[in-house]
Amino acid sequence: MRAGLPPGLVLALALALNLGLGLEPVGSEPRRDPDFYSFKVVNIRGKLVSLDKYRGSVSLVVNVASECGFTDQHYRALQQLQKDLGPSHFNVLAFPCNQFGQQEPDSNKEIESFVRKTYGVSFPMFSKIAVSGAGANAAFKYLTESSGEEPTWNFWKYLVSPDGKVVNSWDSTVPVEEIRPHITALVRRMIMKKKEEL
Repeated sequence: MRAGLPPGLVLALALALNLGLGLEPVGSEPRRDPDFYSFKVVNIRGKLVSLDKYRGSVSLVVNVASECGFTDQHYRALQQLQKDLGPSHFNVLAFPCNQFGQQEPDSNKEIESFVRKTYGVSFPMFSKIAVSGAGANAAFKYLTESSGEEPTWNFWKYLVSPDGKVVNSWDSTVPVEEIRPHITALVRRMIMKKKEEL
């Protein structure tokens, strides 16, 4: 009779390999901690999209509104930023929100039409969402938890690195021009890193 492992030990080893050691099943992708780019969102035309398409580039994520005192100044500056730095290495990602002063009351279609006609917006726009409180969109919950800063008004800005981590955030009172050096520095670092990897 051949000597072997006791049946109880065989079962214990099988369970440990399958469950307890955190080993990945063959052929599966390793689990990654969530980051901003690991979420799926709905774009302004109602299509579900993965934010993973922006991985590898810098993003400025902004909750926008069409009828706010900050609207004109911010949209003009955000579009200029997109024009100067995007879309290969950088994108403004705009999320309309009606939570603050009900200043984004229109439909997604009306919002898109307004910003394209008025400001020539070329950056990605997403469907209207909640960005704070219990009903906040999961991607914004991640931004809030990562930065420790929850939006309290329209045009809250989160700077997200190419790997999906929050680098910084600014409230509505901080103009885009003031944060531009932070964005360009991050984009420059990303371009240098890509050149070094070639």
